[in-house]
Amino acid sequence: MSKSTTLFLGLMLFSMFFGAGNLIFPPSLGANAGTNFPLAITGFIFTAVGLPLLVLTALSFVEGGVRTLASRVHPIFGFVFTMIVYLSLGPFLAIPRNATLAYEMGLKPFIPNSPFALVSFIAVFFLLVFLVSLNQNKMVDLMGKIITPLLLLSMVVLVVAGFIQLKNGAIEPATPEYVQSPFLKGFLEGYNTMDALAALAFGIVILTTLKQKGVTEVKMMRREMMKAGLLAGVLLAVVYFSLGYIGVKMAGMGSFENGSVLLSSASLLLFGQWGNLLLGFIFVLACFTTCVGLISACGNYFHSLFPKISYKKIALFFTLISFGFANFGLNSILSLSVPFLIATYSLTIVLVVLSFFHPLFAGSTYVYVGAMSLTGVVALYDGLKAFGFTFGIVDTYMGYLPLAELGFGWVTLALTGTIVGYGIYLIKRNSLITTKQSLEK
Repeated sequence: MSKSTTLFLGLMLFSMFFGAGNLIFPPSLGANAGTNFPLAITGFIFTAVGLPLLVLTALSFVEGGVRTLASRVHPIFGFVFTMIVYLSLGPFLAIPRNATLAYEMGLKPFIPNSPFALVSFIAVFFLLVFLVSLNQNKMVDLMGKIITPLLLLSMVVLVVAGFIQLKNGAIEPATPEYVQSPFLKGFLEGYNTMDALAALAFGIVILTTLKQKGVTEVKMMRREMMKAGLLAGVLLAVVYFSLGYIGVKMAGMGSFENGSVLLSSASLLLFGQWGNLLLGFIFVLACFTTCVGLISACGNYFHSLFPKISYKKIALFFTLISFGFANFGLNSILSLSVPFLIATYSLTIVLVVLSFFHPLFAGSTYVYVGAMSLTGVVALYDGLKAFGFTFGIVDTYMGYLPLAELGFGWVTLALTGTIVGYGIYLIKRNSLITTKQSLEK
């Protein structure tokens, strides 16, 4: 495959990862981290970029994608886990959220309040999303060669103006949560982007695109996927650092409710009223590319499950569902979907980490089941807590788990489950060896 195709594939992957949430987190981190920004943004990049790259790498070694990876635990688990990932990331959360944010930042500031404005905007938005996702063979050309360069150019204009005009701005002291452990706090902020889950979904888009480009040899497909992931990761890291630095410089100019408000204020300061137009354009492009990627990912996956139903019909189905949720009851959908994402994230990390050590325990189901079962206990607990449930004395005992206060209570149980599973694997293996030797005698 040509270098230019690899380049555009990497740009397309970057644009799919870079949604509205990725715009908002880094400026907010920069404003709060202040003098500790270098350590904080390093931690952020470690998880916001590193984890998704690990997921893509793991998927490149597994033929069949995330379901094959998850089926190492059990086929039923593989099916259920993959369904939750695609539906939560797709029509039940990320797609309608991005579409709504595109309206909030891209059109709403410039028009009078109207009950039909959101519906009209979302209708046009999803029509374009559907049309672009319809022809996957041309997605690289459109997103990699046109939309992503426009997005990056807009970002460059914003960032360069920010670096020049804000260079003399004072750097504020770090807020309390960034004083003691800025790296760890940044690590947790990057963890909360949940892009590792998005990587599970986007992996199938990249693999499908490579096949359509004529790449069929497994090693070459793996190599090209990792190249695209690395390019996307570098671009994401540069953008995150740049947006975070703007947040650092803006911190002394007032308090901001969130990263969106901070960016709006920065754009207004740098470009006057044109700043809102520039920022709106950036948000719309970022949201659009993410929605295209997710519709395409859902379409590919469910087409693989139901090959008799065309990709086009499945993509249309998910587009229409996303359109409905973007216009009606989005808040309730968010409250329902976020707990699923929280519960799924720790399971994703454990599954991906185990995949890199797969040869060391010969892919033993005991190891996968042990690690995932105990991780699942905390994952289920965290998900139910996110729903608003309380469990009395169970809450107290869960709080005793190491790192529980940071949201990493699952780590200890994951290690315990892995060790127990590995011990069972060794016992079973040695028993088989002994039996075989006895039979040979």
